[in-house]
Amino acid sequence: MNNKNRQIKSIVIAGGGTSGWMTAAALSQHFKDMPVEITLVESSQIGTIGVGEATIPTLRRFYSKLGLTDLDVIKATAATCKLGIEFKDWYKKGTSFIHPFGIYGQGTQEVPFHHYWMKDKMSGGNSALADYSLGVQLAQESRFTLPSEKPESQLEIFDWALHFDATLFADLMREYSLNHGVNIVDNKIASVKLLDDGSISSLIFEDNTSIEGELFIDCTGFRSLLTKKALNVEFEDWSQWLVCDRAVAVQSETVGEPLARTVSQAHEAGWQWKIPLQHRMGNGLVYSSQFIDDESAEACLLTNLEGKPLHTPRKFSFTPGRVKQAWNKNCIAVGLSSGFLEPLESTSIALVETAIEKIILSFEQPQYNQQTIDKFNEVTILEYERVRDFIILHYKANQRTDAPLWEFCRNMELPEKLAEKLAAYQSRGDVLQYPWEIFGKDSWLAIFDGFKIYPDSYDKRADAMELAYLQKNLQYMKDRVKHSVDAAPTHGDFLKAHCHFIPKK
Repeated sequence: MNNKNRQIKSIVIAGGGTSGWMTAAALSQHFKDMPVEITLVESSQIGTIGVGEATIPTLRRFYSKLGLTDLDVIKATAATCKLGIEFKDWYKKGTSFIHPFGIYGQGTQEVPFHHYWMKDKMSGGNSALADYSLGVQLAQESRFTLPSEKPESQLEIFDWALHFDATLFADLMREYSLNHGVNIVDNKIASVKLLDDGSISSLIFEDNTSIEGELFIDCTGFRSLLTKKALNVEFEDWSQWLVCDRAVAVQSETVGEPLARTVSQAHEAGWQWKIPLQHRMGNGLVYSSQFIDDESAEACLLTNLEGKPLHTPRKFSFTPGRVKQAWNKNCIAVGLSSGFLEPLESTSIALVETAIEKIILSFEQPQYNQQTIDKFNEVTILEYERVRDFIILHYKANQRTDAPLWEFCRNMELPEKLAEKLAAYQSRGDVLQYPWEIFGKDSWLAIFDGFKIYPDSYDKRADAMELAYLQKNLQYMKDRVKHSVDAAPTHGDFLKAHCHFIPKK
């Protein structure tokens, strides 16, 4: 394709589920005043993966743009509130830390807070970085309240996300889409017809009917029917760093009050997620087939459930990585058809959101050219690689000595940018931020701290504050955080008071 603008009047989204209907909902709003017809194709014969239930705060911004409120979404999707992720046994067996959605302490205009904290630590102080995070402290106590709209200081700032029923959320997006003009075709794709230039002309269904389009969006999941199968886009394999390639998932009965955090529990050959919803618990084990067989992995998962399983466990296999061109010809891959990174930091839906955002930014008008495609692909590559590196650090930094998986990960070579970031923090306490990172400085600090990675020095500008005065301020910050936690209701009480889930009959 040359740089000539290509007009679009029709968009065909292949595949429903969470990614398909999120795409349809957002595009129906974006193109509402443009002459663009949107059709989503899904088959009621094909199920969806539907195991991704934990999100990051970007999801709340996504549905807010559609006019949906937090409490309405929580009620509709049996959701609970998520303040972060607790990592159990990742650093060493018996250890635990929380990666929060929020910030640590209150620094000065010149010096970030963690440098002051490091000064105190190097002077013999023993307070934990987590003591200065309202998000962490609320999560540890499983308390929840909505953040202050006008915080008096940085100590009151935290963010939050949802654990939700992915099927119910897809239904919510489906309802929104259909109410905003999206067409639906219930049929199963049999083949894809290409034009002479290699772009897609139409989708052919099993009953020999078809649908034409000018722009196609591939939301067909791992099958990647359009991107990988029809257009033969190459896949970049990241198994040299991310060795887990299997998952087994099961839902279980709830036990006790739901936590306001996701739990990630490391095991000998992988890790287990525990995601509390209002009406059930989501569970799964992500593992490496190099270090454990499928039957043993399933047994490990079932042994570590807190409640009775509600169905037979479902197994999945995957290859970590991404397609080399998320936008190829007239087809854009969104979600699992674009790539896969294990759900350790709940990024699957977030990468759907960023793909949708990039599509919207690409179409100020209903037209595109090769420059549009190249920019989309450049940003997508950076986004995936930044998330990949964040996940790799969790494995690389472990100090477990009880199993081969963890020894293998501890000894692996790092991607260049991750090695650069790690070195900058270890030498001088700098948290480098690259373009198109989903996770900010405080997220990296949480992982560095959780794995006991500390810098050799701190910003010497922190020495302008006398140690006694610094320690007095640090104690004040801890007290302020504790006061806010004590004043917050329990997570369970918050849900009952504001957004209790009532199943549809």
